[in-house]
Amino acid sequence: MSFFALDLSAHLIAGILLGLVYFRGLWWNARLFTAGGRTTTAMLLMVGRIALLGGLLTLASLEGAGPLLVMALGVLIARAIVMRRLSLPVIPASAVGP
Repeated sequence: MSFFALDLSAHLIAGILLGLVYFRGLWWNARLFTAGGRTTTAMLLMVGRIALLGGLLTLASLEGAGPLLVMALGVLIARAIVMRRLSLPVIPASAVGP
């Protein structure tokens, strides 16, 4: 296995971990906003998770397109994992309104 393949697999794992943190934080953030009363905590969490995602993807982009794309793929994989584990009901578009 070449160094490039090891580097890409490390970026994939980092992307999955980053995505798990980001989307679990998003779920927690949504709960804080809907519960009310903890607006400051919710806003700080929102800014923190966006800064973390943006910062780490920016660092990956400095290494080239390959690491950036693989890390972004890891984030998308983590999104699917979090959505499946939460198993929230899907609301059809017709039920939302016009």
